[in-house]
This record gives sequence, C-alpha cells and structure tokens, in this order.
Amino acid sequence: MSYDPKRIEPKWQRYWDENETFRTEVDLAKPKFYVLDMFPYPSGEGLHVGHPEGYTATDIVARYKRMRGFNVLHPMGWDAYGLPAERYAVRTGVHPSITTRTNIQTFKGQIKRLGFSYDWSRELATTDPGFIRWTQWIFLKLFERGLAYQADVAVNWCPAQGTVLANEEVKEGKYIETGEPVERRSMRQWMLKITAYADRLLADLDDLDWPEGIKAMQRNWIGRSEGAEVKFVLADSGDILTAYTTRPDTLWGATFIVLSPEHPLLLTVTTSAQRGAVKAYIDQARTLSAVERAEERSSTGVFTGAFAINPANDLQIPIWVADYVLMGYGTGAIMAVPAHDNRDHQFARANGLCITEVIKAPAEVDIHTRPWEGDGLLVSSGPLSGLKGAEAKKAAITWLEERGLGQGRVQYRLRDWLFSRQRYWGEPFPILHRADGAIVPLPEDSLPLLPPELDEYKPTEKGDPPLARAEDWVHTTDPHSKLPAMRETNTMPQWAGSCWYYLRFADPKNDHALIDPEKEKYWLPVDLYIGGAEHAVLHLLYARFWHKVLFDIGVVSTKEPFQKLFNQGMILAVSYRDRAGKHYRPDEVIERDGQWLADQTSVTQQIEKMSKSRFNVVNPDEVIDAYGADPMRLYEMFMGPLDVAKPWQMSGVVGVSRFLNRAWRIVVDDEDALNAQVCDTDPTPEILRLHHKTVRCVTEDIEALRFNTAIARLMEMSNALISLEHKPRVVVETFVLLLAPFAPHVAEELWRLLGHEASLAYAQWPSFDPVLAEDELREYAVQVNGKLRHRVLADAGLSATSLLETIKADARVTELLQGKHIAKEVAVPGRLVNFVVVE
Repeated sequence: MSYDPKRIEPKWQRYWDENETFRTEVDLAKPKFYVLDMFPYPSGEGLHVGHPEGYTATDIVARYKRMRGFNVLHPMGWDAYGLPAERYAVRTGVHPSITTRTNIQTFKGQIKRLGFSYDWSRELATTDPGFIRWTQWIFLKLFERGLAYQADVAVNWCPAQGTVLANEEVKEGKYIETGEPVERRSMRQWMLKITAYADRLLADLDDLDWPEGIKAMQRNWIGRSEGAEVKFVLADSGDILTAYTTRPDTLWGATFIVLSPEHPLLLTVTTSAQRGAVKAYIDQARTLSAVERAEERSSTGVFTGAFAINPANDLQIPIWVADYVLMGYGTGAIMAVPAHDNRDHQFARANGLCITEVIKAPAEVDIHTRPWEGDGLLVSSGPLSGLKGAEAKKAAITWLEERGLGQGRVQYRLRDWLFSRQRYWGEPFPILHRADGAIVPLPEDSLPLLPPELDEYKPTEKGDPPLARAEDWVHTTDPHSKLPAMRETNTMPQWAGSCWYYLRFADPKNDHALIDPEKEKYWLPVDLYIGGAEHAVLHLLYARFWHKVLFDIGVVSTKEPFQKLFNQGMILAVSYRDRAGKHYRPDEVIERDGQWLADQTSVTQQIEKMSKSRFNVVNPDEVIDAYGADPMRLYEMFMGPLDVAKPWQMSGVVGVSRFLNRAWRIVVDDEDALNAQVCDTDPTPEILRLHHKTVRCVTEDIEALRFNTAIARLMEMSNALISLEHKPRVVVETFVLLLAPFAPHVAEELWRLLGHEASLAYAQWPSFDPVLAEDELREYAVQVNGKLRHRVLADAGLSATSLLETIKADARVTELLQGKHIAKEVAVPGRLVNFVVVE
C-alpha cells in the first residue's frame, strides 16, 4: 500500500506543535547552530512554490544539525511594514494592520503545511509594538552618535503614490510597479551616515563565507576609488572648478569637462546663448533615475558655452553637461579623457570632441576608433612621460599637490542612506521638532511610538505625509523642556525592521533590552543565511551597517551578522504570450500541429519568473493537496543545484512521490504494519558498502548544500533495499534517518513503525566507516549535442539517475548549460552523459 500524506502529515505537524519539538533555549553544553531564512513580506497573494525553496533548504540543514547534536535556532517571522499593505488600504479603506494580520495567517498556514521545523515560540513581526520599540531605540542611538541627520536631497518623487521611491524602483521616469510618472525634486529627508562605515563594510567582506559574486556586488556598490581632485580655472572668470578623477596620470589627455545636471555651478558657467538648451537638458535629466543615468546609453549632452584651462598643458577645454555624471559621486564634475575611457570616448565621438592619446596603445589600436583602457607608458605627458601604472598615478598626484593644482583623495560610490518615506504604514520616527527650532529625541521610556489610527492614508492636500492628518498626534509637548513640539510625520522605510530582526529572534520576549548579552554571545553570528539574490546589496549592506553600529555601542560582540550566505536560484514556470505581449492562462491554450493557440491566436510558450500577470503561479497548497508536503519538499530540492534557476514541472513531483512510495514499502506491508522482511540479519558486503557510502555521501552533500545529489543517493539506496528479501534492520533504520531531513513526515511515521516511541528529530545521525565508504571512481564524458565538452570524476557504480544528478551538480557543467533549454538528457552508466540543448 502507498502512504497517505493526508493522514500522516497533519498527524506529525500536530505532534511537533503540541510537544514543542523544535523549541530551543541557550544550552552551553551543546554547540549552537543558527540557520535563518530571509523572512518574507506577507503579501495578500500568499506563497507560490518558489518561496519554499529556500525554506526547505534551511529546514533540511536545521534537522540535520539537530541530529548531529547541535542546539539549533531556526526561527520564522514577518517583514510586515511596507507599501503594498498601504496601497490596499487606500483602495479599500481597510486598515493595513487588518490586512497584514490576515496575510500573516495565510502565510503561516501555508508554511506550517510544509512541516518546517521552526521554533514558533520566537515568531515576530516588524509591526509588533515590542519590535517597533527596539527599532526606534536603534534609531535613537544612531541619532545620538550623529549618524542620523536631516538634509535637503534630490529624490525620486511619485505624485500618485505620494512618496519617495528608491532609484531601483524607477525606470524611464516611471514607478516600475505601476507605471506612474516620477519626478526629481529636492526634499528634506532623514539620512543615515552609512558612508562613515564604508571602509569597514569593505574590509570585513574578506572574512565572510559568501559567494564571491555577492561580495563583488557589495564592493562595487561601496565603490572605493583612489584618485585626485584637480582644480581647473574657468577661462572667463578665473573661478575654480574642481573635478575628481581616478586617473590623474591621464590629465594631459583631458580634452573636455562634463558637469552633472545638478552641479551648483552649472547655470553660473553657462553662457547666455546656451542657457535655454542647458535648462531644457536639466529638465530632461530629472525624469531619469540614477540607475538609468549610470547605464551605458546614448551619449547625450549639451555644451555650456564655457571653457576651462587644463592645468597640465594650459589648453582651453570645453565644459559640457551630461546626465551620465552623477552629483552623488566625486564632485559632480569629471575631466574626460576619451582616448582611454569608453564612456568618455562614446561622448567625444557623438559630439565631435578632441581625442588625445597619453597612454601608448598597441599598434593595432586606433584610439580614434576605440579607446585603449589597458596599461602602457605615458606619452605626451610632460614630466610624467615614460612612467607607467601606479608609479605614474603617484607621480601625478605629487605633481598636482606641489603646485597647488589638486590633491590626492579617496572617494566612494556609496552615498548616505535616504531613510525617510512619506507613508503611513511604517515606523514613526521617535523625534520631536520643538517650537524653538530644536530637533530632539523622545525619551527611551516613551517608546514605542506607534502610528496613530487613520481613516485616510493618502498624503494631505498640501502634499504632507499621511501622518500629518493626525493633528492631535502631531501636536505635542517636549517632555524635557515642556515646550510645544511637533512629531516627525515621515516614517522609516521597510528596510528598518529587516536590518536587525535576526538579533531579536535570539531573544524575542525581552522587555528590558534589545537582546540579552549572554544570549547574543551564544547565538550570534548567524551561521547560515539563505535567501534570494535580489537582496545581494541593499538589505545585506544595511543590516551589516546597523550591526557594526550596535557593535560599537556594545550591544553585539561580533563584527558581522551573517557568517555564511547562500542564494537559492529562482523557480520558473511555463507561460504563454502573444506577439502583442498579452499573457494567457494555461487552460486557455491548446496545442495543434505543433503550434500553441489561444482563441485562434498564435502564442509562444516560454519559461519565465512566476507572476500573477503571467498566469503561471503555482500554489503550494494545490501541490500539497494532490501529492503531499514531503513530495513537494523533495521535488524542489531534486530539481537541480540549489543556486541555479529551474523550471517547475508537475511531472517531477509525481516522480519523487513514486520514490517515497518505494521508501514506504521498504518498511510497511499491505496491512500498514511493519514489513516482515525487515529483520535483524547482517547485511551482505555489497549492502554494507552501500550503507556506509550513502551515509558518507548524504552527509557531505548536506554540508555542501548539494541536496539534489543527496536525494539521488537515497533513491539509489531505496532501489537496493526494495529488492532484498531480507532487509537488514540496521540498514533500513539508517535509510529512514537519512531521509528524515528531506521528508520528515514520512520518516517520522516509518521510525514509529520500526518501534521507536520518541520523535527522530533528535535521533543520532548515522556514522560511517571511511574504509567501507571509499569510492571506486570512474571518469565520465560529458557531451553537449554529442560533442565532448568536459570530463567528471565520480563514483563508478552510479545508476543513470544518480549519474545525471551528479554530473548536473558539477560547476563546469552548470556553466555549460546556463541559459540553454535542455531538450533531452541521456545518461549511460559507467560511460557518459549527453545533453541535447537548444540555444
């Protein structure tokens, strides 16, 4: 008989809840392991099957580590503030707290159906008053240390949403979520001085076990560069214009200057004849985000009519304005060396500007056709001619400083963090604006400051944030001076709560401190953090910044919050779209003569990110209803390496469901009793070797997060056991224990049928004999469309299924198949694997 997930899974979920099986506290007698998911925003749409991929991975590790004797902290909570709930409130009039609570209940119900071993006693939401209190407390500490300040800054203002948007939320002058127009305007905003920590944020990356690609993205975002500020004299007025360059050694090749559209001297230097064109260009630049302006686009710009003197050769060079220069980097002015910089070269070619070689290019490179950005000896560079590389750069800075023409300077691409939002659904700032003009913090004993109840969530008619509507809440008295005061009406961004939630999980009920020092020293840092690559920069950078501030004030004892980071790949799904870009539901589409049709309209089938607008979202509840939670968990881990994108196919769930039925039949007979074939017999030498090799391989695969190959090993072991007339109990029990992290409901039921009263959650993980677990290795050929592309050394006895999974887990094979559609996979045990792909 096959197992019945509808009976088994709720049974064991109730057992874990009633017995608080996964509840944990500090235990100094055990080593700790803190495994964490990037906690979700509980949207009204609920989970799709892509969300549980990372949660399943962390759960496998958590269950495995418990069985290895670790004291495991594995919590879950909710990133509950944010714009979606507020948008819904504006449309429906339903208070965001109501929709948030409803969404959390939906998410929690879906997550619990998957049997994840979370310690639910630690559940929290960023909207909880106890959590808000300590978020605001952290802000006060930032304010006290001069790391939180107000400034007038250029922002992306969306009039329709009535709020400021991040650069990443704007494309082509529109809010990417809604298509509503966005404009640049100057507003007084709260800023956090993350730039004060730039060097530490950069240096401490070296000590982290993170993917190199993610560390590179963080380094690029921080953007530390060493260069010089150069003084250019304006030809007409004699005033000084300062430009920053990372290549002061190329000064003799600077043939024009480019100013940012926001540069304060731009309109001052612009001639009357060019003023109209420059103003029009400034207006045009306001519609673009900083991200768009930094992209490699057409080289638009306008001549200001003004000239500056190049201090290296006393030549007059023209001053232009162009949107690719950002005011936030350097001085907002650059000296352009088109012979040796691609962006400057594009601009010079597009606008007919002079190109002068000062680094000797190879003979085959014509610098008027393309720039030479490589190394070489300086030429036509006065006293620097003949120098090269770092020596030339150092000499150029010395030359400038000795003549008072400039100075060496370290710059960062990183800007201070814009921390204000003109929204209702966010943490209020614990700040008062007194009648005498002073900006003062609220006393700590008055926290949390909760948002007032409102019926209207839009900005006021004057454009003030929604909180300004609560006049009785806004107008107050400073408790220290007793002077009249007004509360801050901006709110914190959604990032605030997600910056430090990992700390609160370690001590969620503490009313006296953000975290108890002993609990912090025991649990921190997070040992394994898994989440999507979309958080590669901002969330991780902001969390690291706050953690370092808390380290400086003695709240935490570690320099970094997350020791090991892993990004899971996206789960994709099939969608159907016509030439006009309209998407169709799968049930509207039929296949006829090799063509896909929807209402007689020809459509194409593609694999894309899951989205409601593409009608390709797969609800996990539907999968669980049809096959059970354990098959879904197994399938998501068996699809391929955890860190690559993979297409969802329901037929794959059917395949792993068959494997679980096979595992069930190893232990259970037709009467749902213990299979009489399970007995205390000694395993044969062949089965004994398989036993120890499987333990070794599954252990190593879990440690390396290679879950797909671990499952392939379990499949191989189940195939061997199912065919045995006498199944050695010791091998069968080992198989069940190895299966437990992946399919915990089935494993618990089988463990109970094998005669064990206690849950296997804390059963000892099987050990292996290294000699018996040794591999007999063989070299396998890897072909793509029949051509040899790679060779992989692997176990000689792999079945076709295990061979395929082992080969696909190889890094070089993953690279070979990246971006290609696999039409067919052929595995020949003992010899080769061939992938038939379509580009």
